[in-house]
Amino acid sequence: MKPVAIFRHVAVEGPGFLAHVLDERHIPWLLIRIDAGDPVPEDATAFSGLVFMGGPMSANDDLSWIAAEVQLIRHAVGRDVPVLGHCLGAQLMARALGAAVVLNRYKEIGWGPVVVEDNNTARGWFGSVREFDAFHWHGETFNLPTGAAPLLTNRHCTNQAFAVGRHLGLQCHTEMTAEMIDKWCEIGAGEIAASAGSPAVQPVQAIRGAMEEKLPRLHAVARRLYEHWVAGLEEYRVADSVRS
Repeated sequence: MKPVAIFRHVAVEGPGFLAHVLDERHIPWLLIRIDAGDPVPEDATAFSGLVFMGGPMSANDDLSWIAAEVQLIRHAVGRDVPVLGHCLGAQLMARALGAAVVLNRYKEIGWGPVVVEDNNTARGWFGSVREFDAFHWHGETFNLPTGAAPLLTNRHCTNQAFAVGRHLGLQCHTEMTAEMIDKWCEIGAGEIAASAGSPAVQPVQAIRGAMEEKLPRLHAVARRLYEHWVAGLEEYRVADSVRS
């Protein structure tokens, strides 16, 4: 099986729990470290799937690797190579599919509930899950691409997730581990303090204090999402072998 390419934009925003799920299923994956200068591949079909992680930059920034990733996402979607985006990664997906990335009305940092939308596509991804506490860290958000099904919403950010076929974009973070949360709180303490006026920003102590309760549930939801996405890898592999 071709590897899944995982694009890391900053060292502290790696694949987290997603890597655990891929390893459990013996799915090979390759970390492309944009933060360390790794080049963006041009051919999406060299991989069984593409995953784009988060980062503090904007999807609208004039950076060469952002333009290259947007082009790669278009190439992947056009050839049915499954794409998965987290936060910045989902915003890059939305931009690649023709939608705008805009300033959200609130900055969101910390734990917060998201509601599963009432449509068949959302039920296909989430099953019986109707609401859960996700992890958030963003100031921008995406508009929905044409033809995308909305999957998640909450009162602070209308578009929390979308799907286009086997491609999944998540504004919220489902990949979190305790180690990642601790590190983000450490390096992002200043941003949290500066954003304390937002009703969707939690103090560091509250974020860390809720981990033991909320992470197991988040991992259960993430596992379902990732396994549903992984099923698309197999569908693509079979279709690709037929084409070959």
